[in-house]
Parts: sequence; structure tokens; C-alpha cells
Amino acid sequence: MTQLSFSDVQAAADRIRGAVLRTPTVPSSVLSRQTGAEIFLKLDNLQAVGSFKERGAANRLALLSEDQRRRGVVAMSAGNHAQGVARHASLLDVASTIVMPLYTPLAKVSGTAAWGARVVLHGETLVEAAAHASHLARDEGLVFISPYDDYAVMAGQGTLALEMLQDAPFLDVLLVPIGGGGLISGCAVAASGVSPRTEVIGVQVAAYSALAQRMGAPAHEIGGSTIAEGIAVRDIGLETRKVIAAHVREVLVAPERLIEDAIAMLAEGAKVVAEGAGAAALAGLLAHKERFVGKRVGLPVCGGNIDVRIMANVLLRGLLRDGRLLRLRMEIPDRPGVLADIATKIGVSGGNIIEVSHQRLFASPSVQSAELEVMVEARDPAHASEIEAALAHAYTVHRV
Repeated sequence: MTQLSFSDVQAAADRIRGAVLRTPTVPSSVLSRQTGAEIFLKLDNLQAVGSFKERGAANRLALLSEDQRRRGVVAMSAGNHAQGVARHASLLDVASTIVMPLYTPLAKVSGTAAWGARVVLHGETLVEAAAHASHLARDEGLVFISPYDDYAVMAGQGTLALEMLQDAPFLDVLLVPIGGGGLISGCAVAASGVSPRTEVIGVQVAAYSALAQRMGAPAHEIGGSTIAEGIAVRDIGLETRKVIAAHVREVLVAPERLIEDAIAMLAEGAKVVAEGAGAAALAGLLAHKERFVGKRVGLPVCGGNIDVRIMANVLLRGLLRDGRLLRLRMEIPDRPGVLADIATKIGVSGGNIIEVSHQRLFASPSVQSAELEVMVEARDPAHASEIEAALAHAYTVHRV
């Protein structure tokens, strides 16, 4: 395959039918109210490996020759492509080796190993992991399975949009996260065949927005840490670049904070678990909300493999930013009954105490006083202010 056509995506859909879940496309009334757009979610976080990546992996592996199957395959990935290759190699009884960067979340490492792959942790970046995977391919005669820069992989990924636009052909816009470019390449070609009126727009996280910058987005230094590690690719592939140039006219940039906000909105509003890359499409909409008011917008939730600790931190940070989690520092008299009085005032005001830190010996300027820091859950910012005011009547209160 030397180019990507709509018929390739259709053939991929036939080829992987039964091996990959046909995930639902669902409307989200909560997200629609919050954004002003009519939102439809494609829930590819429900795939067996928690990501759309197994679509491309399943299609590429199904095309292996008998000789290639005997030799085995190698891939590099920060996690989702790894699990997709590992699962479908296992289903085909093909040996797989997966090279993953050292920083890869534990959930993705263990998930890959659970499918029977040999996992090799190597390098600080995807570039270093890819170089090592290429080295193993040469030395051990393995077939390299690219995470994105392969037309068979792109065709497989395009089945996501094929399904979504069959279920919701009325969509005005399809927002698609971009890492290496495999997903948006396949989706854009699929859209051109199923629903040419649907505009396909890419979304990159700010720290990895090289393509968006080439298309006119503000300059931003490339690299660094991001919660959207699944799309933390310094630049798109050589082959995906050709497809994107032919089919995609615009790429939006989502700031890191909005990736976190999108994860929280999906979890709390849509009851959907998404990793950073999986929430990037919604983050792109949030960054340019006025563009999409009144439009019917499709958002692929393309991955749900998020570490539970990271998810917990994101939700707590979201509560703090929304004003629903209140941190107060108070200097209080060091006498019996004061803590009980403060707890009572918070309880009567309807607040829920999450955490208390009480320092008597060293933090306070006087031996007759103590320092108290309390974290309280409130219904909304107005309620948080009510709780703070109730305490301020009797104590000196500082919001942290």
C-alpha cells in the first residue's frame, strides 16, 4: 500500500470485524450544556486494550505473511499501540516484542505484558525507544510495526471515523487528537468517503504542537512533560504528513491545563474515563469554544488507560480550580474546644472536611496559639465563600 484511500479503510473494517469492538457513538447532554455545542462521543476507551490503537494493529497484523508471522514483530510505544500489537499478536499466535520508554505509566506496561509480549523498557523518549526497536528488528529479524507511519495502520485507525459517521452522519465537525498522525489520517480519509461535509480538525497538546505551529499556531517550545503522553510525539510521520496535507486544513492547540479539565469533565459529566490523549479532542474544543457553539461535534474518546493515581490528582486539582475544594489556613487560640467549634461551623454551613493539619509547637508565632490548615469540599464557589465567611466571623482566615 503506497497511499491511503477510502476503499482501504473499508477493507480494514471488513478485515478486523469481530476482532475489534464496534464501539458506541453516544450523545452527551451534560457536555453539550457545558460547551454550547451538540456533543457526540465515540467511546473507543471501551476497546479490549482501552484504546483505538488496536484497530490499526489488528489490520496491520492481519496482513502479515506466513514468513513474517514466524519471525515475530516488534513495536515501540508509550502504551496503547503496545497493548494493541501485543493483544492481536497473541490472538494470531505471533511472538511480539514491545519497546517502551522508561517513563511509561505502569498501567500501560503491565497491560502490555499481560497480553504475553516481551516488554523492553529503553530510553527517555519515544525517539530513543524507536531507535532501539529498529535495532532489535535488524538484529533479530523481527517485523517492525509502526504506531502511525504505516498505511495499513492508518486504514485500521480510520475505521473509528467510519463507524462514527455511519452512526452520526449529520456531524458538522470531527475533532481528532494528533500524535504521530495515524488516527487523523485514517479518520480524514474515512470522512471524505462517508460524509464529505464533515470537517475534520486536528488537536495537539501545546507541548507537542509542531504540526499546528507549521499551520500557523503561535510558537511554543516542543517537548517536556504532559499528561497526554499518548500524543507526546515531537513530529508527525513522513507518510501521515502526506495524508494530512491532502485532507486536513486546520490543527488546534490545547493547553495542558485544559487537558486536565477535559479529563475531569468527561469523568464527572459524561461518566467516561479518559486518559490525557483520550480527552484531547474535548480539550481542543474547550480551548476554542466559541468556534463550535451550535455545531454538532464528534469527539473520539480514543483512550482510557489512565493511572488511577493520576486520575485522582486530576480530579482533586479540578475541584480546587473550580472552587469546590477549599483550603483555609487559620491562626487559632490554643485552648480546648476550638477544633470542635471550627468543625461545627463548617458542618452547619454544609461543608465536608477532607483533611486537617494542626500545628501547635512550631508554626505559630505565639505559644498561646496554633496554626490550623483545613481542606473542605463545597458545592460550588459561592458555597465555598459562605463557609469561609462563617469561619471568618470568629477566626483570622486565609484562603490558600
